[in-house]
Amino acid sequence: MKIHIINGPNLNVLGKREPEIYGYTNFKDYFTELQFKYKNIELSYFQSNIEGELISELQECDDVDGVILNAAAYTHNSIGIADAIKTISTPVIEVHISNTHQREDFRKHSFITPVALGCILGFGLKSYELAIKSFTDD
Repeated sequence: MKIHIINGPNLNVLGKREPEIYGYTNFKDYFTELQFKYKNIELSYFQSNIEGELISELQECDDVDGVILNAAAYTHNSIGIADAIKTISTPVIEVHISNTHQREDFRKHSFITPVALGCILGFGLKSYELAIKSFTDD
């Protein structure tokens, strides 16, 4: 099984950015932990702060079994990312580290949720692991 994780803007600075919300672990270290824990799954990872790069990356995901997408701030304003999800046949699970519904009002709307297979939010970095489990039934 192949699962591709795509992270959007500012997720490259996890561990530094608002640790009271996002925690103290950087994503590269967490990704290494996931690879160790899920050795039977081919996990890959891409991060960009640029919306168009995220769209292009999604468009190249027809060769994986699932996508875990944390579009971060683009969740709330990117019709382009939502349209890219609609163009691929690969299932996409939307993930957020924080519970966006407990935060600012603008974070309560997602353009991703209506086109994603599901949405997992509010469990910290464990949200990614829950998404992996949803693809594998582990």
